[in-house]
Amino acid sequence: MLLELMKSKIHRARVTEANLNYIGSVTIDEDLIEAAGLYINEKVSIVNIDNGERIETYVIKGDRGSGKIGINGAAAHKFSVGHLIIIMAYAHMTPEEALVFKPKVIFPDSETNKLI
Repeated sequence: MLLELMKSKIHRARVTEANLNYIGSVTIDEDLIEAAGLYINEKVSIVNIDNGERIETYVIKGDRGSGKIGINGAAAHKFSVGHLIIIMAYAHMTPEEALVFKPKVIFPDSETNKLI
């Protein structure tokens, strides 16, 4: 049996861009990707703290040090610039792995999305 557990989380980042005319995904500053242990093209869930919306999409790399969190494609109808969000990724693991696993959780500055 495999369990699905949260492996990575970026908690309370601020949306800096909402681009409706993009094919999809979330653009994340490369510093945040690395700090949270995310991978390019990895599936993520995003929760909008301001309005309760939830989506699933995949990660694309944003410019390092930019603080960029860009919601792309149709999700831009539900996530606006300035909204606070939580980005989470999950991993499958055995119960034995789950007992000792520690997720990577980061808390960037919620105004600039810079690492604190």
